[in-house]
Amino acid sequence: MSVDRRETKRGTRWDVRLRAPDGRAYKRTFATRKEAERFERAELGSRDRGVWVDQRQAARTFADVAEEWMASNPAKRPSARERDRSALRTHVAEPFGRRQVGSITPADVQRFVNGLAAGRSPRTVGRTYGVLRAVLHFADDRDYIGRSPCRGIKLPKPAKAKVHVFTPDELVALADAMPAQYAAMVWIGALLGLRWGETSALRVRSIDFLRRTVKIDETRLRSAGDDNEFGPPKSEAGERTLAAPAPLLGLIADHLGRLGLGVATPDALLFTAPEGGALDYTAWRRRVWCRAVSEAGCGTFERARVNGKHTRDRFDGPGFHDLRRTSTTALVVEGVDIRTAQGRLGHSDPRLTLAVYAQVVPEADRQAADRLAARFLPATLPATAPCAMDVPSSTAAEPSDRPSNVVDLPLRGREGGIRTRDLSVPNAAR
Repeated sequence: MSVDRRETKRGTRWDVRLRAPDGRAYKRTFATRKEAERFERAELGSRDRGVWVDQRQAARTFADVAEEWMASNPAKRPSARERDRSALRTHVAEPFGRRQVGSITPADVQRFVNGLAAGRSPRTVGRTYGVLRAVLHFADDRDYIGRSPCRGIKLPKPAKAKVHVFTPDELVALADAMPAQYAAMVWIGALLGLRWGETSALRVRSIDFLRRTVKIDETRLRSAGDDNEFGPPKSEAGERTLAAPAPLLGLIADHLGRLGLGVATPDALLFTAPEGGALDYTAWRRRVWCRAVSEAGCGTFERARVNGKHTRDRFDGPGFHDLRRTSTTALVVEGVDIRTAQGRLGHSDPRLTLAVYAQVVPEADRQAADRLAARFLPATLPATAPCAMDVPSSTAAEPSDRPSNVVDLPLRGREGGIRTRDLSVPNAAR
């Protein structure tokens, strides 16, 4: 590290020679010694504070850094990789692709988010911003920039996602509406709580009729390209062996019998496309699932022509993943302990089981209300709720119609406020 004087045809110049943290030497030239010494102090100070930035890296384009980020994680699933690349290509490339990565500011990012929110759903905005943030955080981690500009960014609030918990009758109707070769998928999703990718990757060897178990050790990847693209489950916890009820195993046995599959074809898939080969999620959803949901009365599905040429699917109803939510909710309602439910669903964190998948159903809510009533209310109160026509129009009640050991408590509440009548309780309980 030094500041050296050098004479040139244009006059005196001052060279600052430094070494980067990786040992690479670099030089900057200034017209005055004061400027050179100021630069040297700034460089050494930023290095001591751990915020040093290689200006050559900061001058790289965002598109160049994004490509490096895409290649930095070989474990990323092809479907996730394609989704990220699509977000970069569709939304991020135009405003940021040619920008120097070190020149992007929080104000630039917020303007981008606001512009995107004007024409896209909050969910799309959130996904796209997540990709942008990941690239800029990657640049920050690699010391290409001093600090990521993705801080303090306000995102549009997404609407609450629609979830549907199937009733037993709806499951029967849905299975009946499915083509025969896919009907078992409904019961596998509802009884075992498998994801679509896990269900469509089941093979003959996955079913152990002797031990009455189903083994999940791979999943169908939702990505364009190779027809036989399979991979391990989403997490370590996703690789599991589940006990299966006997009726479900009977359905699967009938399904295998219709297809002519058995011990001689251990690697054969349980569910395949009409033309053969592994299922494609997008095509299966449009051709099979949406139609069956509509026929079962659980949703609506129609195909509208756009400009007389193209068709656009309009589907409003539950997805295959709602079968998984139904299974989770049933486990919780039936009192299955959370650790067992977590293991069956392949969740790495039990909080996900409760917070995301388990839904409140009216039957469980009613049971909770009845249990609280049984615990806290006296036995002398009626066991059933009165009908609307049984409620008297006047607050006055005939003394002869009331038990002798029950009295009315006075109205309570602040004067002028909302006043509510307390429940009548027996004298002995007062």
